[in-house]
Amino acid sequence: MPFWSSKKSVDPVCGMQVEEKKAAATHDYEGVRYYFCSASCKSSFQKAPQKYIKGVPPTGKAEGAAHDPGHGGTHGHH
Repeated sequence: MPFWSSKKSVDPVCGMQVEEKKAAATHDYEGVRYYFCSASCKSSFQKAPQKYIKGVPPTGKAEGAAHDPGHGGTHGHH
């Protein structure tokens, strides 16, 4: 991978693409590392991980993932 490329994952809570090196938070669940755009998304995931990982790959583009506008993030992706 070229040095200017960055690996991206999808935040399983809101569906936002997150650069792994710049993720606000990470969490390992069942042997998979998930990347989050905010601590709030990580907290939501930790409370009910099965709600968020069903059908959402840990990396790549999430199909039909909806962003939860009430997650408290201030990361400007709206």
